[in-house]
Amino acid sequence: MRGPVLPTIHSVAPADLPALFVYLDDHLQDNGRGATPLFQPMARAESRWATDKRAAFAIGLGAEVGAPGWRRAWIALDADGAICGHVDLRARPERASGHRCLLGMGVHRDCRRQGLGERLIAAALAWARTQESLDWVDLEVLSSNLPARRLYERCGFTFAGELPDLFRIDGEQHGYVYMTQHI
Repeated sequence: MRGPVLPTIHSVAPADLPALFVYLDDHLQDNGRGATPLFQPMARAESRWATDKRAAFAIGLGAEVGAPGWRRAWIALDADGAICGHVDLRARPERASGHRCLLGMGVHRDCRRQGLGERLIAAALAWARTQESLDWVDLEVLSSNLPARRLYERCGFTFAGELPDLFRIDGEQHGYVYMTQHI
């Protein structure tokens, strides 16, 4: 008897972008809805993948690591080829922070709590460790998003600080927790 087929993880190629953008738009619609915590600092009604981000995402994939705006991304595909999770590493916006990058990720609503988030993060960290210019992977997470914070802790990220009441979203105050991992 065989167990369920695990999603496969591969790096994002330009041909993957149209499907990835559809997935990201669908994923963002879960932001703060139902039992899902707010995971992006945006109003629930505005939680969509902005079309103006598409070009920057595509350009970032083609940029060399260390160049402003660089980005690398991975997607998890189920047995039918549907995207069920994503992770990306991207340049920090500060000019003197080329030795650090930012991690962002998400898992499709039907695939959560199955270990996929840990696998995606592991894939991104494994790649980051091959980059001589990178020493740290950072992330930012809404303070109230406890499931994500626990996931990041399990993956080796440590608390680096919190900025309380950074966002006012839908009439609620939200802080930002900063986490990091030396690679």
